[in-house]
Amino acid sequence: METRRNFLKKTAAIASGVGVMGLGGASLSGCSNSNDPLFKISLAEWSLNKSIFGKSRQLGSEEWAKLLTDDPDALLQGNIKHLDFAKVAHQDFGIDAVEYVNTFFFNKATNKNYLKEMKTIADGEGVKNLLIMCDREGALGDPDETARTIAVENHYKWVDAAKRLGCHSIRVNAQSEGEYDEQMKLAADGLSRLTEYGTKNDINVIVENHGGLSSNGKWLSGVMDMVNHPHCGTLPDFGNFYLGSWEEKGNEWYDRYIGVEELMPYAKAVSAKSHNFNEDGTEKDTDYSKMMKIVLDAGYRGYVGIEYEGPDLSEMDGITATKKLLEKVRVELASKYS
Repeated sequence: METRRNFLKKTAAIASGVGVMGLGGASLSGCSNSNDPLFKISLAEWSLNKSIFGKSRQLGSEEWAKLLTDDPDALLQGNIKHLDFAKVAHQDFGIDAVEYVNTFFFNKATNKNYLKEMKTIADGEGVKNLLIMCDREGALGDPDETARTIAVENHYKWVDAAKRLGCHSIRVNAQSEGEYDEQMKLAADGLSRLTEYGTKNDINVIVENHGGLSSNGKWLSGVMDMVNHPHCGTLPDFGNFYLGSWEEKGNEWYDRYIGVEELMPYAKAVSAKSHNFNEDGTEKDTDYSKMMKIVLDAGYRGYVGIEYEGPDLSEMDGITATKKLLEKVRVELASKYS
């Protein structure tokens, strides 16, 4: 099984770059009155990465990275087109909010006509554009100041694109190198500078636990405290708590429940990662009921995004299974939260 994190990292060193929300995430809840559901369900585009990339996922790392830089559209070899994502979310799954991934339209960030078409399609389906997940634009905590500045500025175009699409945030990575405290300072510096630009455009910059120290809830919450800005925060992912290097395969995991609890005070989005399911429909690795209690206890009432990455079910079936599980948990918890 290859996750987005592993897939992107394998080629990160080859291409030009590598592959967060404000304080008080409940403010982006989308739930404004008592008639709204306890939380709403959105769909992350990466859940359909195999269907969009198709056979290009089988390319070697160097070839894939070169194509992403030279001809990103050549990677889109699947049976689902990026432009149809909002339609698929609504028509196939009954989901009314989406989270885009920049590698599916990597060369379109400044294409106003393309972005307008994306928004027109989503609006026509009654689908809300929530955010863009941004990878492969450089390390925001790069120890080299020049490289860090380039990474910050590489993300500007995605802030602009998010604004055109009507999103509330871009999701970025807090990648760095060095000792624990030094990485915290470097990541906070890059995020602070990017957040300044985002604030001017009313776009939040949110960090996902996405490998390395960013998957350490205590570390990332410390970064948030250092940035200390209402337009910078987190996107807690239920499953991304592997602490080892991208290349290693080990058992160095941060406790997912503790991690989500530490990140929720800063959350403006939440990712319901899923991989494998039991016969009763529960997720094998994550107790969704326990996890959603943590999310709700933090006061969050926003969208929870489905991100299926499992090896067994098809992408369509995996998304459906995750949605059913979230809906079941929502019903079970509704009487406990008002």
